[in-house]
Amino acid sequence: MFPVIDDWEAFKTRVRLVCDLIFKAIQGEINLASVDEKTGIQAVERKIIRKNGHLRTEYEYKRNGTTCLMATVDVGTGDIVSHRLNDTRDENDFLVFIQALTDKYQEKDEVVIVADNLNTHMSASLVKWVAKKIKFEGDLGTKGYKGILKSMESCKKFLENQSHRVRFVYTPKHCSWLNPIENWFSKLQRQAISRESFESKEVLCQRIENYIQYYNKFFAKTLKWKFKGFTKDRKFYEQDTAVESQFNSSGI
Repeated sequence: MFPVIDDWEAFKTRVRLVCDLIFKAIQGEINLASVDEKTGIQAVERKIIRKNGHLRTEYEYKRNGTTCLMATVDVGTGDIVSHRLNDTRDENDFLVFIQALTDKYQEKDEVVIVADNLNTHMSASLVKWVAKKIKFEGDLGTKGYKGILKSMESCKKFLENQSHRVRFVYTPKHCSWLNPIENWFSKLQRQAISRESFESKEVLCQRIENYIQYYNKFFAKTLKWKFKGFTKDRKFYEQDTAVESQFNSSGI
């Protein structure tokens, strides 16, 4: 609950940045797309029996494969505007997913994409594609040697450039809760996957597809967001951490 933060001020600034973008999207000022992957979704086939007129799920189950879901929630509308079901989630998978996402917006629209710090979210291929998308005329350099493509940090800096029509904003570490799509993933798990039985991976994928359609039609709405960022100084945070550590050590 209280991870170690090396630079508290930088952490607070980054959290506030993401929160400010969320509020702007809610007010209709920007297009903010929240993206992430839900990995290892299992097609679990459960044994269900009828007892005394009631259906009961037994502990016995069979695994029929797994899939990965990449999804995007438009923070301003609440719609799942783009998704991709696939067995893998490598660099190319994410690039194809982002290409499909940006196609949902008008050619001249500015799009801000919130993502976490996974390596595939700031890859060289993604930099090259964004550069082409925004008609960047500079030198990208060489991957691993020089220029923008030299390292993951230099790629990240380029992808976050505020002058770009399509740009990324990365949440700080230990802040998955700050990415709105995570809340939707939780709803998906509770309402469409947990305690369900899937005799094949195809059935699982169809269930997810149906849920997305149903959600967009009946439940999608503008995000209600209240958190504006941390206001405590580092010393108060450290005190809270110490208290939490005492609770953990005492078994409370």
